[in-house]
Order: sequence, then C-alpha cells, then structure tokens
Amino acid sequence: MPTTELTGCSIIGGETVRGGAGTIHGVDPRTSSVLGPSYHQLGTDQLRIATAAAHEATSSFGNLDPSEHAQFLDKMAENIEAVRDELIERAMAETGLSRDRLQVEHRRTSNQLRLFASVVRRGDHRGVRIDPALPDREPLPRPDIRQRKIPVGPVVVFGASNFPLAFSTAGGDTASALAAGCPVIVKAHNAHPGTGELVGWAVTKAVQECGLHPGVFSLLYGAGSVIGQALVSDPLIKAVGFTGSRDAGTALMRTAAQRTEPIPVYAEMSSINPVIVFDSALDEDMDALAQAFVASVTGSSGQLCTVPGLIFVPEGIKGDAFATAVGRALSTTTGQTMLTEPIATSWTHGVETLASQDNVSLVGQGEPGPNKAAPAPAVYGTDLGTFTGNEALHREIFGAAALLVRYGSVAELKETVARMEGQLTATLHLTEASYDDALELLPVLEQRVGRILVNGWPTGVEVGHAMVHGGPFPATSEGRTTSVGTFAIERFLRPVAYQNLPQELLPEPLRHGNPWHLTQMIEGVITPPDSHR
Repeated sequence: MPTTELTGCSIIGGETVRGGAGTIHGVDPRTSSVLGPSYHQLGTDQLRIATAAAHEATSSFGNLDPSEHAQFLDKMAENIEAVRDELIERAMAETGLSRDRLQVEHRRTSNQLRLFASVVRRGDHRGVRIDPALPDREPLPRPDIRQRKIPVGPVVVFGASNFPLAFSTAGGDTASALAAGCPVIVKAHNAHPGTGELVGWAVTKAVQECGLHPGVFSLLYGAGSVIGQALVSDPLIKAVGFTGSRDAGTALMRTAAQRTEPIPVYAEMSSINPVIVFDSALDEDMDALAQAFVASVTGSSGQLCTVPGLIFVPEGIKGDAFATAVGRALSTTTGQTMLTEPIATSWTHGVETLASQDNVSLVGQGEPGPNKAAPAPAVYGTDLGTFTGNEALHREIFGAAALLVRYGSVAELKETVARMEGQLTATLHLTEASYDDALELLPVLEQRVGRILVNGWPTGVEVGHAMVHGGPFPATSEGRTTSVGTFAIERFLRPVAYQNLPQELLPEPLRHGNPWHLTQMIEGVITPPDSHR
C-alpha cells in the first residue's frame, strides 16, 4: 500500500477535486487486470478552476528570486525520490515496463529537475541585455534600453504514454516550463493515472513547502479529446507541451491556431529515425552491428520516440549478409509487454499494413511474449525504389518493428533522404573510408533531422545543455526547439524591452548593481555576475 494514499481525484491548487464526467482505471497490461482506485474525470467547467489558479500564480511565480526558484525545483526532485519505491511499483503495474527501465527513468526525472535548478540559479535563460543611454551620441542620442525574457504564462502539459515519469507529470516539459517561471497544468495520461497522482502529490508538496502560490501546479484527469481540447482553448493558457501521436498533436495545433489569441503548441509526434549503413561499416563486426540494431529496435518493446524504424543498407553480398545477421538476431528475441493492449493492437495493424505492401518481405521475426500485449518483434525489407514511391512505408509503427531498405548508390540515397519527412534523428554507421560519402549526405540530413549520430544508436537521449530532441514537422510541430535538455526552457519565455525606465520601476534583473547576480550582455559584451552597471 503506498504511503501516499491514492484518491482518484484531480489536484487543483493543492486540493483534491472530484470530477463528475465518468471514471477510468489503470490497467495492468501484463494481466489485463483493473487497478484501483477509480479516477473521476473532470468536466470542462471544473478545469476553469485550475486555469484561473494558474493565472493568479503567474506574477508571483514568474518573478521569484533565483535561489527560491531553484530551491523549489530541487524540492520537487527530493519529494519524487522520497516515493521512489511505491512510484516504481505502481508504474510497473500500469505500464508493464521493467523495474530496471523505470529505475533509470526515475533517476532521469529527478536529475533533470536538478539540472534545471542549476540553470535557474545561474540565470542565463533570463537573457539580460543592457544598452546604456548615450545622451551625447551624434546625430541622435541613444535611450537606455534593457531587455530580459519573461515567462509566457500558464502552460498545459500532456503526459506521455511511454515515459510515465521522465516525460509526464513532472517530466521534461513540466520541468522546463516551471524553470521558466510558468505555472503548469498537467493533463494526466489515462494509461497510468496512479503513477501520475503519486508524482502530482510530490510536486504539490514542494509547492507548499516552498510557500508558493498553490496555482503553480495542477494535475487534471479527463478524456483527452474533451479536457485536452478545452484546456488548449482556454484563454488563460499561453503555451502547450505535448508528446504523443501525430493525429492528437495536430488536433491540438489546430485548436491552438483557431483561438482568438493563437498560442504555440510544442508537440513531439512522429519519427522513424533513419539509420544509414555505409559499405565500409560492413567490413567490421557485422553480427555485432546487427545485434546492436535489433537491441535498439526492441528495447522497451520499441516504444521510444527515437527507435530506429528505418535502416538503409547497401545492395550486394555484404548487404545480404547483414540482412541475414539481422534475421538471426531477431530470432532470439521475445516480445515484451507493450504499454496498453490498444497500443499493441495498433502495432499489429501497422505491421500487417507494412507486410501487405508490394515488394516488401520479412527479414526476420522473434517470438511473441507471454500475453496478448507482447507481439513478436519484426523487421521487413524492401528496395530503395519501392520505399521512395510508397508513402505507406514511411509511416511510424510505434513498437518493435523496422524496415530494412537496400540502396544502390549514395547519390540515389541522398535524393530519397531529401524527400523524407522531418525526423528526430539520423544515424550514420561508417569508417573513415566513407567520410567523403557522409559529407555528401550531411547537408541533406541537417535539413531533415534534429540530431545526427555516428556509430551509435538513437535510443537513449542524454539530458544536458547541448542536446536537441526535436526536428522538422512531423517529428515536432516546431523544429527550432527541443523538448529535452536545458535549451527546452526557451520555449516558454519571451523577450521584453524596457526603454528609459527609472531604476525604481525596472525589474530587479535589470537594475544597477545586478542584484540577482546574473550574467548580462552589456553593449554586446558578455559580462560576468560580479560586474556592476
């Protein structure tokens, strides 16, 4: 029994709110058993309590002293760590994910909160720029102009199905929005409601312990097509963070664009993450390469947004041998339980559609797992011409499946890649002998993806300062941003300039003496915190 009692209610402004629009339950995908308690879904009228509370919290939360702000993020991490064991147990029951996988995800959740706390303490994201007045400048004097970035306001975050901890209630979108100073309303994912509530109370406790406005955080349960759309439509909401399907993401984008005041939707949606194997890479340990590919496809049952769902391999004897090695590696695999039975059903439909296409054949397949939510991993194959001419072969299959495409020349491959949709990642496997060919492809890949890897695998996304987890549409709705790493904070900020304001009216980050001890750009020169202006 969890030390935090599950209520089956939404959390709004630190209080439980019981919805009246039906109930949902968590379901163990391993056994199909229903998990208590019943979660009461909100109606659209009730969500306005949350948006109003978030709006009321905006001013005070957005102007917190950096040390107090960072302390709040650190406290969130501490509280999530304090419920680690019960949180992992509940997440295992609701998702079928392994204990090892969830332990790693739990650490990532708390670590990224602490990483954002370090960013908040340093304050570089506040973007302080100062151009002091030049009253004697000819032919015209220059006014005093100062700039900073401010939070956009309340943000709605949609929990992700495949990351119940690191990209849901207190995951990357929530962490970056809170670090920016934006109150957050999380639309809990209905596939792991208990996991969401445990984390929700950990965040709520941090809000209370730090003496913040209770509207800083709320967690809502409800039908996605109803509550989700209503949240995005609410005039008090200023931005949206979403990870999920292309259909759901584009539906939110349409709603946001049709508002009287359109708002940005930062949606991570669909990607097949091409891997390009050059001829020189097949002179190395071919079996090891095939095994690593299969491991990347099948890890977490392939339910990762960076799973390599497409691999280009040269035609010829070496390419034939690699395809055979992939088949051997797959033959030793067993299907892992997917997040939900509907997701497993969708995977099966996607694979059946892929297999039914002309000039597509099975490269290899594993064995089905212990339940109907654990289908057998599979890789299919085709040629470059068939792939290029058939849009059905470009669709993401969420789960452990991939397409192996044989190509004749790098020039042909370059033309195909240039016509592909936007992707999160592209991976190159090569030796120095293929550097010239890779240089031909890199400018094309830069236009199509957000992250390029060499001799690795895209699954496993490092959370740091330089990471980009984004890409052109439909990988994301906004290819100029990232949803992982500290640069993610920029999505929820906007610049404001202050011209000729008296010191008494300026925000603290812009005043003489640098009271918040921030790095500043003064007349175009980066100035460390110990310099005063």
